[in-house]
Amino acid sequence: MPVPTPHLRVDLERLRHNVRRAADHAAAARVSLRPHVKTHKSIEIARLQLVSGARGITVATVGEAEAFVRLGCTDVFIAFPVWVDDDKATRLRDLAEVARVAIGVDSLYGAANTGRRLGGSGIEVMVEIDSGHHRTGIEPDKAGVVAQAARRAGLTVRGVFTFPGHGYAPGAMAEVAAAEALSLQAAKAAVEATGLEVHVVSGGSTPTLTASLSGPRVYRDDDPTEVEMRPGVYVFGDAQQWELGTCTPDDIALTARATVVSLADGRMVLDSGSKVLGADRASYASGFGRLLHRPEARIVSLSEHHAVVEPGPGRRPRLGDQVDVVPNHVCAAVNLADELWVEEAGGLRPWPVTARGLNA
Repeated sequence: MPVPTPHLRVDLERLRHNVRRAADHAAAARVSLRPHVKTHKSIEIARLQLVSGARGITVATVGEAEAFVRLGCTDVFIAFPVWVDDDKATRLRDLAEVARVAIGVDSLYGAANTGRRLGGSGIEVMVEIDSGHHRTGIEPDKAGVVAQAARRAGLTVRGVFTFPGHGYAPGAMAEVAAAEALSLQAAKAAVEATGLEVHVVSGGSTPTLTASLSGPRVYRDDDPTEVEMRPGVYVFGDAQQWELGTCTPDDIALTARATVVSLADGRMVLDSGSKVLGADRASYASGFGRLLHRPEARIVSLSEHHAVVEPGPGRRPRLGDQVDVVPNHVCAAVNLADELWVEEAGGLRPWPVTARGLNA
């Protein structure tokens, strides 16, 4: 029976290719992958990444960590400066009973609070630094101060991490990756200057991944420190990555299957609005999404259930035709869906979005 539109569809062959390619490139560069599973929120895809050599997984929330640990993931990094209250302390202690878990910390007060609530629990911490994105994280040369505060509070410090989010800009990837490497080097040195050991330095994003794997080393070759990269979107690709040039249409493994519902006054309108695609539009984006098989087309406006398309040259679809829409930001689109419809050998099967909506 056909799956009603709109729905999210995954090309399994492309997905597997994207996972294998990143794993192979990371292995060749002697870098560990700890992919960010907030992109797909799917235990099936996390298992595919782990089987392909991923070191562990990255999540954004305690809820995501709980969902993936419950289904067998045993090495989880919550890459977020978690504010640990009574509820989160209990939940994190429970997680630490069955999995290796680390969380982010980026302040003296945060380190003291985390230590007071979680000291002796087995939860590890990673000190977050700002490598230029200017969101969370401290200056690299302050990493040692925060690491020492965490250690004094009874916590085990695993290492330092950052997110080069400003790499999501046309032409910025190589420069951002190089600056990230220098920032991680400085943070590592600052922590080691206090007498603490840095076991892991962690960074990376999908736009900067290629430049990070081929660019400046974060540390010298004889240093035992583990280098991690935490890309997420690489498994699927999306319209942002397409327009940044970090993937091609042939790499895109997730689309929203949509139906043409109106051609009134020459407009082409689809049934995949913002409640399916998400509403993200970066400053460099040429629209609210792309059509996979019509590269000149652009989604020029979105409402909750309508996507208005400027179809570009060529034959216009007819009413009732179905098209494949590439969301601007695939992470947001996945979080709006209950299931992904996986396409393999001409058939479809549902994969649940395991961690949908687990934002706390």
